[in-house]
Amino acid sequence: MTIGDHLDEQHGLPAFDFPGPDAPVAGLPGPDTVAWRVRGEVYDSDEDWHGAFARFCGAVDTTRVKALIVGAWEEAYDSSSDPVVEALAGARDRFPALRAVFIGDMVMEECEISWIHQGDVTPVLAAYPELLELGVRGGTELEFPAVEHAALRRLVMETGGLPAQVVRGVGASDLPALEHLDLWLGTPDYGGDSEVSDLEGILSGVRFPKLRHLALRNSEMQDAVAAAVAAAPVVARLEVLDLSMGVLTDEGAGALLAGQPLTHLTTLDLHHNYLSDPMRERLTDTLRPSGVEVDVDADDADEDRESDGTVWRYVSVGE
Repeated sequence: MTIGDHLDEQHGLPAFDFPGPDAPVAGLPGPDTVAWRVRGEVYDSDEDWHGAFARFCGAVDTTRVKALIVGAWEEAYDSSSDPVVEALAGARDRFPALRAVFIGDMVMEECEISWIHQGDVTPVLAAYPELLELGVRGGTELEFPAVEHAALRRLVMETGGLPAQVVRGVGASDLPALEHLDLWLGTPDYGGDSEVSDLEGILSGVRFPKLRHLALRNSEMQDAVAAAVAAAPVVARLEVLDLSMGVLTDEGAGALLAGQPLTHLTTLDLHHNYLSDPMRERLTDTLRPSGVEVDVDADDADEDRESDGTVWRYVSVGE
């Protein structure tokens, strides 16, 4: 599966597309009532992203803007987000109220998720010390060296393959206010070269004392992740545990049930999985009586079987 829909909200605000160069800008919504999506075109654009951003800054009272969604930039399949990040960081004085940024809101017709070239996105955090939410789509060339940020509450990285150095960078970061962490680990075919050991900084929970929602999903190594989570100190303080969208089998689910108690959770999300019906029943029968909402829907989890008995299973989002 690929990404077929743009974001419809950010920071609790509905997403709104800033009009293109030929559209009127009269009657725009209030600057603080929507999450503004600013985008150019990936192919043959009459206006690049920087041109659209300049028009946006001239037409909207940016001092009141709370949420900003970065859409397509020109040749995103070959050009990193570094110039976009630089522009956002350079405009810090124009956005004193900015609390949420998402970089790379592109759908498959614009640029497949595995084609989106990112870069080092941490300058946005350095430029906006009061930022509460940061989201990124696309893992190619993505960088996230360890940072310190006192305010960030939500960090989301949607990829078909998340580089190991990014996983380690997140785990080594000091994010004392972080409540929601969502990492799409992906597959080696698309750059997801992390191993379970790379998650140690995250699973220890030491640097994220307020973490309540942990998603380690869309992973080809989901069974190994589940086994590590089963003994991870961070789980005791979680409300939501999300291991969905990956190649989870009875082995991983069994490890979860054999590990530390999960009855304190409000939600255990395992949708898109390769679990047997007996294992699904065991999960629900064990956890739902304690009030845990358990999602074990297999959704679109398909597998291919070769004539020699080889079974191929797939994460939810790859290319």
